[in-house]
Amino acid sequence: MPWPELDAVGRLNIAGQSSCTGTLISAQVVLTAAHCLFDQRTGKRLDAEDIEFLAGLRGGSVKARRNVARARVHPDYRFQRGNAQLGHDIAVLTLDRPISGKSVRPLQLDSRPGAGELVGVVSYTRPDTQNPQLQIPCDVLARRMDVLVMSCQVEFGASGAPVFALRNGKEPRLVSVISSKAVMDGQSVSIATMLDRVLPGLMGRAG
Repeated sequence: MPWPELDAVGRLNIAGQSSCTGTLISAQVVLTAAHCLFDQRTGKRLDAEDIEFLAGLRGGSVKARRNVARARVHPDYRFQRGNAQLGHDIAVLTLDRPISGKSVRPLQLDSRPGAGELVGVVSYTRPDTQNPQLQIPCDVLARRMDVLVMSCQVEFGASGAPVFALRNGKEPRLVSVISSKAVMDGQSVSIATMLDRVLPGLMGRAG
């Protein structure tokens, strides 16, 4: 990984059934996709206590391991098959204990990228969910309301993964969260929820 800030990215083990990717954005708060908190077959909301965050996971070694104490999804998000509600597909997880900044530095937020801007994605995807997969650079193909369409290729496990801006050699900053993959004009693309308008209100509920 080219930046120590990306140790803030980790795998979420969810109810022993599945995994997503999450990002530490403060000492005790992890950001991910809202749909990760629902049983994909039944649509039932999963218990927060059944979720574990493995920060900086690499080959079985972690920078920090924490259980989740509380979880909140965006108030406008409703889990429905075939209707991803991409503009509101975010959730914040409050950990049972803070993670020290000496071991893992939270990833900072930045403004939304524009079409043509370069971004990167870090995710824990199949078949190797023990190690982070880094895609850099990807192109922002389109920006629609609170959704980004990007050239990044994502697989199962990437839901909730951070999209970070690549701006003039600066350290990576979080601008969006992976929600799904799709096909646009015959090209495989990734879809992400932008954060600048939807995250602040949700953070106020995360305490």
